[in-house]
Amino acid sequence: MPAKDEVAGMCLGVPAEVVDIPDADIPRARVAINGVERIVATDLLTDEGLVIGDWVLVHVGFALSRIDADEAAMTLDQIKRLGNNTFETELESFRGSAIE
Repeated sequence: MPAKDEVAGMCLGVPAEVVDIPDADIPRARVAINGVERIVATDLLTDEGLVIGDWVLVHVGFALSRIDADEAAMTLDQIKRLGNNTFETELESFRGSAIE
């Protein structure tokens, strides 16, 4: 396990809420974390039938799995509790990247 000061450099899977699915034929969704939105690839979840309001676990621009709202809230809380600006670092990374 990395030392506490190394955790902020990790790239975590972060829960995000699906806020838009621009084109049902293209495996992409607009998701939001704390008001920050971006497009993520949903190729791994094409059989899930994602809809607006679903929560997904996002890692490096890909929605890896659908999770429920309770799990999303718990995971976000745990990330915030890591300290050392881990949540802010992940949010900034999320803000600065894009999948087209």
